[in-house]
Amino acid sequence: MGISGIIIASLLSCLGQLCQKQAACVPSGSAGRHRAWLWLFVALVAMGLGLLVWLVVLQSVPVGLAYPMMSLNFIWVSLAAHWIWGERLTRRHWLGILLIILGIILLNGGV
Repeated sequence: MGISGIIIASLLSCLGQLCQKQAACVPSGSAGRHRAWLWLFVALVAMGLGLLVWLVVLQSVPVGLAYPMMSLNFIWVSLAAHWIWGERLTRRHWLGILLIILGIILLNGGV
């Protein structure tokens, strides 16, 4: 399950984080509370599935190689927040994304 498993686990974790943010942005009130709970439920399911995939990944990939790749979460969440909520990505963000990508490449032997 190697690299594809790592990407799936990372994307599920990202989905969970985004759903948590969406739950926090739901307006107050009775209907809002129900929507917030729904977003939190989806977040828990996504993160739980991500954890299960991660456990399968760790059976075949050394943690020293797999774990640094989970920093892809920072990239996915930053890009999704920009596209979904219009959060601003500064030059510093883009530099950080570039450094994360370079770090992943270096740690995984120049994939």
